[in-house]
Amino acid sequence: MSTLPETRTLPVPDGLEGERVDAAIARMFGFSRTKAAELAASGKVSIDGSPAMKSDRVHGGAWLEVEMPAPPQPVQIVAEAVEGMVIVHDDDDLVVISKPVGVAAHPSPGWTGTTVIGGLAAAGYRISTSGAAERQGIVHRLDVGTSGLMVVAKSERAYTLLKQQFRERVVDKRYHALVQGHPDPMSGTIDAPIGRHPNHDYKWAVIAEGKPSVTHYDLIEAFRHASLLDIKLETGRTHQIRVHMSAHRHPCVGDLTYGADPTLSKRLGLSRQWLHAVKLGFEHPSDGRWVEFESAYADDLQHALDVVREDSV
Repeated sequence: MSTLPETRTLPVPDGLEGERVDAAIARMFGFSRTKAAELAASGKVSIDGSPAMKSDRVHGGAWLEVEMPAPPQPVQIVAEAVEGMVIVHDDDDLVVISKPVGVAAHPSPGWTGTTVIGGLAAAGYRISTSGAAERQGIVHRLDVGTSGLMVVAKSERAYTLLKQQFRERVVDKRYHALVQGHPDPMSGTIDAPIGRHPNHDYKWAVIAEGKPSVTHYDLIEAFRHASLLDIKLETGRTHQIRVHMSAHRHPCVGDLTYGADPTLSKRLGLSRQWLHAVKLGFEHPSDGRWVEFESAYADDLQHALDVVREDSV
């Protein structure tokens, strides 16, 4: 069997005249725009035999050649106990947990650490079979480096209704973030589109062609060099709070990926961003009643906050 990568070549339809390469690939080959851009950036796209970048423009009749990515390998769910994961609420339809730092919501290629799904499986929980095989029951996620509240669907009804609430933005998702400096104004809204960072695959950024993203923030407490904020998300983009606060020039303390001061992070003993999903409210899928849950700060975040408070006295 040949191990050479498969390539596909198609003529560019006249209707795509002048389109960017990544947009044309997405339309012609069925990839997402993000995946199409990744293929172009990795040198796997050519036009009439010449390498093409994602921002190049295509012309009707040109031959667009794409080296197809290998089909994804199935991701296995490993039942493994998660130290520090707290069950906040449990009923027939759902389970609410407080996720510790360093744990992913579900398995993914390249991730070898523990997951919420694996932790629930190890504890004997039965969760919904809806959704992709590796993320069944997961209706929303938290970054590996973010701690706090998550809800996981146990019944198929709960999965459908919770996903709908997240999609319609009726879920009350509240975070507390310790950010550098003092936002001006002290309460406000950041409305800026977020998409893949143009130069770093692992990062996200405020870019014109990104997806609409809205973050509301209010000051809880001001310190000498930092501010504790209450943050409500209107949308739920990957790294949204971290990206928005960094773009606002007030990165989360400890968030070295998005520009936090490494000296301050080290002094506070932080190895991750100071960000915690502190409150989660939604309509319960069984009867529509509004329910709310809260989670105390993780120990490393509380310690850092105590030090910042003492420094401000």
